[in-house]
Amino acid sequence: MKVRALKLHDEQYGSQWCDDVEDHWEYDQFKAAPAWRQYWISFDSLYYHAPDDRVYLGITSFDADIFHAYDRQTGQFLDLGYNRIAHPQDAKFHRSLVRWDTDGCLYGAIALLHDIDRYWEAPGGAIVRYDPATGALEKVGIPLAHIYIQSICLDQARGVIYGQAFTPERLFSFDLNTRQSTDLGPISSGMAMAQGETVELDDEGCVWCGWHVTRAWQSDPGVDSHRLAKYDPRTGRIHYLDAGLPRPDGKYGTVKVEGLFNLGAGCLHASGANGSLFRVDTKTGQGTYLGTPIPDRPSRLASLRLGPDGKAYGVTGRAGKCEVICFDPRKDTWQLLGQVVDGDEPCWQVHDVCITPDGTLYAGENDHPRRSGYLWEIRL
Repeated sequence: MKVRALKLHDEQYGSQWCDDVEDHWEYDQFKAAPAWRQYWISFDSLYYHAPDDRVYLGITSFDADIFHAYDRQTGQFLDLGYNRIAHPQDAKFHRSLVRWDTDGCLYGAIALLHDIDRYWEAPGGAIVRYDPATGALEKVGIPLAHIYIQSICLDQARGVIYGQAFTPERLFSFDLNTRQSTDLGPISSGMAMAQGETVELDDEGCVWCGWHVTRAWQSDPGVDSHRLAKYDPRTGRIHYLDAGLPRPDGKYGTVKVEGLFNLGAGCLHASGANGSLFRVDTKTGQGTYLGTPIPDRPSRLASLRLGPDGKAYGVTGRAGKCEVICFDPRKDTWQLLGQVVDGDEPCWQVHDVCITPDGTLYAGENDHPRRSGYLWEIRL
C-alpha cells in the first residue's frame, strides 16, 4: 500500500491561529482572518468521474471556494470556477456530490457554517449542476428557503435528489426534470442532531436516514432515542421506525447512525458508535451489530465505497491515527490494511472516500485543527 498526501493549499498555521479555536472563535472571526478564510479547507465530498479520470471535490471553505477537482493524468488540482456563482455563505459541499446518468452532469448541494443568527440573510442551500464536458456551472434551485443541505442521494431512474437539511433537520426531494422541490417532513425536533453523514437509497428506492425521539414529557429523550426512518416514494410518507442500531455493549438502547451504505448485498449497512459496523434490515429498520474494527481508541467510519473486487473500502480511526479498512458486504467481515501516513504526516480523520477502477482509494481529510485537510491517495 502506497500513500501520498496531496495538498491543495500549503499554508500552515502557528499556534496564534489554533489555540482554543473550538471553544472560543466565532464565525465572524474566521471570516475576518485571511489565513483561515482563504487557506483552511476540509475535503468533505469526493466523486470519481471516469470519463475524464478526475476526482471531483466538495470542500469546506470560509471563503466560499467549495468546488475543485484533482486531475489524475496531470497530478494537478483544478479550480472549477465556483466563484462565478458563489454566495458568501456557501460554505461546503458536505457529502453531496452525485452524477445523474441521464445528462452526464454532477450535482452538489450547499451546506452551512454560519449559525441561526444569519438565517434571514442566508438564502438557503442550493442544488448546483456542473457539466464536466463544458464546465458550465449553475444553481438550479433552493429546495428549502434559508435552510442548508448536509447530504444528498440520487434516484437515477426517477431523476430525484433526496436530501437531509440542517438547521432545522428535514428531509426533502428535488426533481431534476421539473426543478421542483418538496418538503417531506421533519427528522428531529432539535433535542439532538438525528442525521448521520449520509442519506441512502435501498434496493426498492426507499430513502433512509436517522430520526430522533423527543419525549417532551421527560427531562431526557432516553437511551433508545436514535432510530432509523425511511421515506417510501410509493406512499409519499416518511415511516418513522421504532428500531435502529443497537448498542455495541449489548445493553438496551440505540446509537446514532454515522454512515448508511448500500453495498449491493440486498440490505443496507451502517456505521456508528466509534466506527462500529452494522447490517440493517430494510423491512424493519433493525440493525445487527457486526463489530468495532478499532475498539481501543477514538474512531469513526464515515464512508465506504465498493471497489472493483466487490469489497468496500474506507478509512477508519481519527485524531491522527487512521487506517484503511476493507469490508466484505457479503460475509460481513473486514480487515485493516495499514495506516494512512505520508512520511511523518498522519491523516487526521476522513470524511469521504472514492475508489477508481485501478483500485486507488482517495480519502478526503476534514476538520484538522492546525492545517488544511489533504486529499490522500492510497494505492491498494
